[in-house]
Amino acid sequence: MIVSPTPIAGLLALQTQPSHDNRGSFARLACPDVLAAHGVAFVPRQVSSSRNPVLHTLRGLHWQAEPHGEAKLVMALTGALYDVAVDLRPGSASFGAWFGAELDGTRRNGLFIPAGFAHGFLTLAPDTEVLYAIDAAYAPDAVRGARFDDPAFAIDWPAAPAVIGERDLAWPAFAP
Repeated sequence: MIVSPTPIAGLLALQTQPSHDNRGSFARLACPDVLAAHGVAFVPRQVSSSRNPVLHTLRGLHWQAEPHGEAKLVMALTGALYDVAVDLRPGSASFGAWFGAELDGTRRNGLFIPAGFAHGFLTLAPDTEVLYAIDAAYAPDAVRGARFDDPAFAIDWPAAPAVIGERDLAWPAFAP
């Protein structure tokens, strides 16, 4: 796995390095030792997926409030998505800044998103399945969100959403 920095400190781009033979390929999707070599202590406590059958399905922006903050590794298993992380860490030099990357199931690339970031994505292909490895337990009372089109972030999404959940449309304007 190749780990590369992004313009936002702590947010990392990940690229698998599959090996190929006559059976197909094999790739390590997550490795705590590789991340530790880049200064990240990450041990998943849960692994989840979301299946998104419709092109331009939007999920997010979501995070868990402290003390239930969660770091996550996000990767497309099938299809493609535009994945966005927004820095909401108090005192961060990049507070409110966002970073977006295209992830796809063919390249099996991903993002490591530290605790304190909002996360969301827009599918760029039908039948997109997204893998999440998360280092904290789900805490329903700590769930927070902001609208995908919140002017506080001015995210430049590649397309308008065709499908978005009612809860995601109902988030209030972001207030730090």
